[in-house]
Amino acid sequence: MGFLGLGVMGRPMALNLARAGTELVVWNRSAAAADALREAGAEVAADVGELFRRADVVLMMLANDKVADEVLGRDGDGFARMVAGRTLVHMGTTAPAWSRGLAEQVRDAGGRYVEAPVSGSRVPAENAELVAMLAGADADVERVTAVVRPMCREVVRCGPVPNGLLMKLSVNTFLISLVTGLAEAFHFAARHDLDRGTLLSALDAGPMASPVSRIKGRKLLDRDFGVQASIRDVLYNNQLIVEAAEAAGIPSPLLDTCLELYAETASAGHGGEDMAAVIRALESR
Repeated sequence: MGFLGLGVMGRPMALNLARAGTELVVWNRSAAAADALREAGAEVAADVGELFRRADVVLMMLANDKVADEVLGRDGDGFARMVAGRTLVHMGTTAPAWSRGLAEQVRDAGGRYVEAPVSGSRVPAENAELVAMLAGADADVERVTAVVRPMCREVVRCGPVPNGLLMKLSVNTFLISLVTGLAEAFHFAARHDLDRGTLLSALDAGPMASPVSRIKGRKLLDRDFGVQASIRDVLYNNQLIVEAAEAAGIPSPLLDTCLELYAETASAGHGGEDMAAVIRALESR
């Protein structure tokens, strides 16, 4: 197996594969990020071409479509030769239309393509509790399902490409709305001089409680904005959702508002902080 991209999400995901006994070869743009994988028994490729030569299935967890285009060298003569006979598994989050185009290019070159975006941030990635949303040809999805199991609590099949990414954007619509609403609740309580620890206790005991609300609620209470899912990444996801809604001719009023708040937070210099830091935009207003 090959794994491209060892960032905040990719490194713990690849580590779970290695620890499960997967014969793994990895590559990352920043070589130092591969040290932990080497220690876990994975091999480190010198470049992307070597990784594809050595792996039948390549998992890709890269930051966005521009990075993926650059890493894969899609405009170069070697792309088709590199992916021929290989299965490329796209686990990151990009525009569905971009993924559809990549799928067609891989198939034209004689390769196979599966979408497998995941729901969950750094902690679920570390704990192998991600939810993967797979899309592609049935036989390819069947094979990839077994591959991604060591990283996931659940694997959901979504049909053909790009339904995996459309499902991920649907899930993220709820996630972004939830965390932004939670931040607004903490801001509301603070401005009314309420004890926010009591607010967290009430939320944790109530019917709306979830792992997300408990984790993000604690971060809001402690003003701990150490990154799990960054403002910058959430803003990127939010933009994808709004664009996909516009393309389908449907309204997205909650996410339109969230987009403004996350953009304001990023513009104020907090793009590298956790998404709970969206409360800063409310405080600034």
